[in-house]
Amino acid sequence: MHGPLHGYRIVDLTSMISGPLATMILADQGADVIKVENPDGGDHTRAANNRRNGFSASFLNNNRNKRSLTLDLKVESARQVLLRLLATADVFIQNFRPGVIERMGLGEDVVRAVAPNIVYVSISGFGDTGPYAQKPVYDPLIQAVSGLASIQAGSDTERPRLVRTIVPDKLTAYNAAQAITAALLHRERTGQGQHIRLSMLDAIIAFLWASDMGSQTFVDETIPQQEAASFIDLIYETATSPISAAVQTNREWVALTRALDKPEWLEDPRFLTPALRQRHIDQRLAMTQAELRTRPAEAWLERLTREGVPCAPVLTRTQMLSDPQVVANGIVVEITHETAGRLRQARPAARFSATPAAIRQGGPVLGEHTAAILTELGYAPADIEALTAKEDVA
Repeated sequence: MHGPLHGYRIVDLTSMISGPLATMILADQGADVIKVENPDGGDHTRAANNRRNGFSASFLNNNRNKRSLTLDLKVESARQVLLRLLATADVFIQNFRPGVIERMGLGEDVVRAVAPNIVYVSISGFGDTGPYAQKPVYDPLIQAVSGLASIQAGSDTERPRLVRTIVPDKLTAYNAAQAITAALLHRERTGQGQHIRLSMLDAIIAFLWASDMGSQTFVDETIPQQEAASFIDLIYETATSPISAAVQTNREWVALTRALDKPEWLEDPRFLTPALRQRHIDQRLAMTQAELRTRPAEAWLERLTREGVPCAPVLTRTQMLSDPQVVANGIVVEITHETAGRLRQARPAARFSATPAAIRQGGPVLGEHTAAILTELGYAPADIEALTAKEDVA
């Protein structure tokens, strides 16, 4: 059974995380993603640490279900191969710094000359214009400029802190995958391709606005310095391991007082309403923490769950693998890679009832599918031999 994007071809010139993760999502959903790489090393993540049998975990976790074609795009014969490939494609995606793809001779006008209705996708760090457009960019810079590092600190007066995972990179990937499928749907209806431009800065600011920019929302109002609602997070120590528990509604607050055997908290004037509980959040959380230290995590989780308090264990990455909910959902799967051996990965997150996404193959060897793709494009064996002999195509 094929995935929902079976029959679509995506030509992928991206590297690192934001672009490759986006195209892997689409590959998992059935698209034929052809990863075009420089013969001299390919995607930068191929050289990352945490390796086995020549493959890095980073490359494998962002490039499964793809085919690898190696082209030296500084050479005209290789560019002609790419243009011939693009004539068969539905999507072209690249994440070079603004202006680079045009200097390579692969700007939108050139590509549309061979593929008029293609969906052309450009991912950048800061965007196409503006004072930062030509800056080299990595995830921490986007966290810094977007305000995410300040949000992570808790308030404007505290030292900014980075989120310890590359949120802008990965969020940009998910935005790109969604935008590409939307553009393909539009093309199905109208026959018209278009250019999608997406920056990491755009993606993360839009992401933050839904929950973290309330004080910046109302125009013509004074924008206050952001103060922390609380410097205590919702990770609690117990007599054994940490847990998380959160209460929002009145019903959950009453349930928490039952679980903690603290009925007197219901009469405390600081906690009579949700607004008051939020105003006195530090005192409330500190009192909760003091109680939770008195028993083991397992006892508290059982008691909190019984009373209807939202709660969960706090797990390490390794503990997560065997958590009963993770196991029940079948989130983490094992596959066999011909070169790298047995791998553990997260399955595609969205489950389709009629056209399931699937892990069909692991990340490709550099240039693994070059000959097969050239054959599909109609190159004769002698032509393929001539191209590969010059190492413009490898």
